[in-house]
Amino acid sequence: FEFESLVDNGEFLEHAEVHGNYYGTSLTQTERKISSGKDVVLEIDVQGALQVMNKIPGAAISIFILPPSFEVLKARLTSRNTESAEDLALRLRNSNSEVSQFSQFDYVIVNDEVNAAARKLASIILAERQKVIRQSDRVKGILESFERSKKFSSGES
Repeated sequence: FEFESLVDNGEFLEHAEVHGNYYGTSLTQTERKISSGKDVVLEIDVQGALQVMNKIPGAAISIFILPPSFEVLKARLTSRNTESAEDLALRLRNSNSEVSQFSQFDYVIVNDEVNAAARKLASIILAERQKVIRQSDRVKGILESFERSKKFSSGES
């Protein structure tokens, strides 16, 4: 009931029941990190990602991490040995509908090799930081320095 109460009070940026477990991302903590100028990377399922994209359209950059094949996903999950056979079977059944939603995301990374996938993720983050909309405060200061230089070079004080 505590989780439902938090949901009802709007405490989560996103929340979902995934494979019988409840997950949520704190709205307050996320807002605090963003307002301090930090990038926030959420490792969440498709349900949660779609909630975030709907809640803050245009602000969230969505990246779908796709396994190279069903067989590789099954082998990875099995080798982790973190779930019961029933939970693993449920997760694999659900994976079919989840992967079909990749086209709703801004980017897709095929996680065929972890270091390559990490480099791709880092490059997306770096590119997104350079977008004009995210650079406007910095650019404004630079443009003001040019305005000041015009006044200086024309003899104005």
